[in-house]
Amino acid sequence: MRTSRLGGLAIMLGSATSNQVGAAVGAHAFASAGPAGVVAVRQLVAAAALLAVARPDPRRFTCPQWWPTLLLAGAFAVMNLSIYTAIDRIGLGLAVTLEVLGPLALALAGSRTRFDLCCAVAAGAGVYVLVLPGPSSDYAGIGCALLAAACWAAYILLNRVLGARVPGIQATAVATTVSALGYLPVAVILVAQGRFGAAGLAYAAGAGVLSSLPYALDLIALRRVPARFFGMFMSVHPVLAALAGIVLLGQALRPREWAGIAIVIGVLALNSLRRRSDAAGPRMSAAPAGSRSGGNPASLRRGSRTPSAPTARAGSRTAAAPRSCG
Repeated sequence: MRTSRLGGLAIMLGSATSNQVGAAVGAHAFASAGPAGVVAVRQLVAAAALLAVARPDPRRFTCPQWWPTLLLAGAFAVMNLSIYTAIDRIGLGLAVTLEVLGPLALALAGSRTRFDLCCAVAAGAGVYVLVLPGPSSDYAGIGCALLAAACWAAYILLNRVLGARVPGIQATAVATTVSALGYLPVAVILVAQGRFGAAGLAYAAGAGVLSSLPYALDLIALRRVPARFFGMFMSVHPVLAALAGIVLLGQALRPREWAGIAIVIGVLALNSLRRRSDAAGPRMSAAPAGSRSGGNPASLRRGSRTPSAPTARAGSRTAAAPRSCG
């Protein structure tokens, strides 16, 4: 059991690292192709990888399967463009920290407990410390990151629906493909203009490959670790994003920005632990006397960012949590 959990932790760390390193690698192509061009190539590569793994048959999709899949494709398209634009304007660490506010807001929505109210206030304080609004603030970049956060929340809700209607990551593969087709004209125009050199294409394609890995890795990890650990581990994404920004992009953060990131990820981790603990209590008390199981293992995938059910980034960044950076 211990070995399995350690393996699951290593897989989750690899997934999160792949997600953020992929975003940093893609940022190297901004100078030649811009965020839209990088997203176009990234989506095309990701679609090819996911189709090869999932092997979906869209002809068999019914209307109740198609409409959330198409909405998910729209969420992918907007989320990826907005987060890459934010990375270009305000840096990787700040952009990803603001993006995780989407899942956090979704978790806090509708709650009236003092704990959740304190979490909301603390998260707001962390964001204020992080961005410290002023005349020099890049409000367009901040707005793009918050738009990506909203899309991530929508991504989680849609994957919860699709997790019950479509097996595996088939819906994710189809949604990524539809999104990629929408960006195809952008890629064609940029290639025709000579905006993509060999290096730019390599960086954008690398971002697509690295952003595809978390879809499969998160599903494997969810079989090895409790869902509460998976949800809590999402708080590591801003830290990894900040480190990737420093190492790969030279985007050093000031102490104030590190403090804001620390506050946000602390709120995210505490909220995840509290909710998993609250959810476990009723299940245990409702279990029949003598029961040897605390619940259905399949339930671990509910509410995660993974395609089979998600809060994991990746349809991050997974159907319960890519984003991630999509």
